[in-house]
Amino acid sequence: MGFKGLALALFAAIGLAAGAAQAVAQTPVKIVGFGDSLMAGYNLEAGEGFPARLEAALRARGHDVTIADAGVSGDTTSGGLARLDWSIPEGTDGVILELGANDALRGLPPETTRQNLEAMIVRLQERGIAVLLAGMLAPPNLGADYEAAFNAIYPDLAAKYGLLHYPFFLDGVTGDAAMVLDDGMHPNAKGINKMVDGMLPLAEEFVTAIEAR
Repeated sequence: MGFKGLALALFAAIGLAAGAAQAVAQTPVKIVGFGDSLMAGYNLEAGEGFPARLEAALRARGHDVTIADAGVSGDTTSGGLARLDWSIPEGTDGVILELGANDALRGLPPETTRQNLEAMIVRLQERGIAVLLAGMLAPPNLGADYEAAFNAIYPDLAAKYGLLHYPFFLDGVTGDAAMVLDDGMHPNAKGINKMVDGMLPLAEEFVTAIEAR
């Protein structure tokens, strides 16, 4: 092969390498929203749920990201732990973990909730998947002791495992009739947008950290 042929081969190789690098760079960050009816968009139209609205907000800020909805209405932390491995596919970069509301509504022992959430966090981190922990607060009617034990779960686990932590997933929605469905509990489309606005700065930090890996 002469000089010209070698030069052409070299340029072709460089072009292929650049193309491969560009393809890697253009691979979207894959996030899974893993939770209960609050994540699943209970009684909302397609595209109105939290994962879809947060994905749209992050894309509007220039992030190439997809957020899959793995919310199951009525799910507890025990249910989430049981389905975790098959609900989070290979290739997932990060998980927004939102579970515990149904545990509290049923008055389940806070220690059980803590153990289940911790087991999920450990499994995800063992797979190299980043976790953003969405916190929940116990209803005050369960008493001060239950409330204190339950509410401490999320900040404690976030500190222990070095997680980004959003203190209360329903911040700005609970107690506002304009933000919830007729059941008085689940967010309506306006409520979802409020939740997205609240979490967006932290979610962007989460995605940016994954992009930098």
